Amino acid sequence: MRIALLPLDERPVNTRLPADVAAIAGARLALPDAGLLPSMRVPGKAGPLGEWLLDQDADAAVVCVEMLVHGGLIPSRTSDDDTRTVLGRLDVLRRLRRARPELPISAVSLVTRASDSYHGDEEPAYWPRFGRELHAYGGLLHRAHVADVTGGEPPADELTAAIPAEVRADFEARRLRNHVVNLEALKLHAEGVLDPLLITADDTAVHSAGSAEQGWLRHWARALGVAGTLLMYPGADEVGAVLVARALAARHARPIRISVAGGDPAGLDVVAAFENLPAGAGARRQIRAAGAEVAEHGQQADVALVLHTPDPGRTDWFGKPPRPDPAAVAATVRAIRESGVPVALADVRHTNGGDPDLVEALRAEGLIDGLLAYGGWNTAGNTIGSVVAAAVATVVGARENTLDRTAARRLLLHRLTEDYGYQAVVRAAGPDAAAARARLEPILHGFATDWTIGDVTFPWNRSFEIDFSLTQIAR
Repeated sequence: MRIALLPLDERPVNTRLPADVAAIAGARLALPDAGLLPSMRVPGKAGPLGEWLLDQDADAAVVCVEMLVHGGLIPSRTSDDDTRTVLGRLDVLRRLRRARPELPISAVSLVTRASDSYHGDEEPAYWPRFGRELHAYGGLLHRAHVADVTGGEPPADELTAAIPAEVRADFEARRLRNHVVNLEALKLHAEGVLDPLLITADDTAVHSAGSAEQGWLRHWARALGVAGTLLMYPGADEVGAVLVARALAARHARPIRISVAGGDPAGLDVVAAFENLPAGAGARRQIRAAGAEVAEHGQQADVALVLHTPDPGRTDWFGKPPRPDPAAVAATVRAIRESGVPVALADVRHTNGGDPDLVEALRAEGLIDGLLAYGGWNTAGNTIGSVVAAAVATVVGARENTLDRTAARRLLLHRLTEDYGYQAVVRAAGPDAAAARARLEPILHGFATDWTIGDVTFPWNRSFEIDFSLTQIAR
């Protein structure tokens, strides 16, 4: 099977990870040439990217709308292209549907984030001065909208005066343009051009501009009576891999059923940091997005998705959070494994890194090698989606006799080495490739002595994300 992917941006989580998921099931992923893709704040070549998509002889297409219409994720927040221009670029999808009526075309379109920070690397130029105020302003507007609908008292506005009028006008105009793109994507879904359509929220909160916009989009989905699959939930960088897994699952007639469990079952109701949906509900939507079904109580599952559930304090691993006892999670993994169901483990206790105590507990009990998939990176949505994608690809490969066990092992080891080894242990040392490799190699060998690390790079020249290759050593 050959899948064409127009990725969200050029980072490995949006290019290498989907390719790794496809490889597990013996499929091939086609990606645009690097010269067409963005380079952080420099946009990709939107027009040629659309033509690239039209030229692909693929069995399925996965499209990240931000790449198609803006040239990437960061340009979707920073470019000055007007609404008419970006909407025109969506017509590529109508052209593709007319040319290939039978082609499965799935898409994801993001609700624009308003980062609760003053970090300006990925944002408009005014973010280092007014970023947190703009984030809070979105929450204030959302609460005011809720008050309008319910007849309640609107919140006091203490923010308008704190943000220059020209800054507010620029940021809200960007949001409006991108909201119109989401509405047009919804229309494409209603026309049958796209199915499924995922509208995901990148770095949001329960009360935020993004959550309000998702509510308006749900209204129009109901009004249009859209058939097919439309899902909205927290996530972004994992969605390409999730939709690749869905393309794999769609070729197999028998449904894949995945159950959801938590080492702390009450934790499934916790909303993780940067999200607007409880972790358990988000996991169920990720499963559906990947083309699988949620195994309800009493149903036989092909895979059990176990969550090391979010800390109610919404902590970030990089900030040295409290370390809970992981024994309950390890016990849950063992009990499910002993029942004969494979386990995929999503460590979402803290953002931006796996829990070292959990990994050590699993290692001590001999439970790591038997995992179908593992993840513990960035947000809960990023982790859960990537774990679900790998699990679905593994089931498809096993059923179709196309399973590449080496590819599955490589991805499991990569996520353990990066999410636990780098993010939670090594990252604090900073973006030094040689030093990172020297410290990660023994961590990898703690899981597997017959693999080695190479090609260590920092894609956006910062410590937040790392890339490396894993190679099996010939014996």
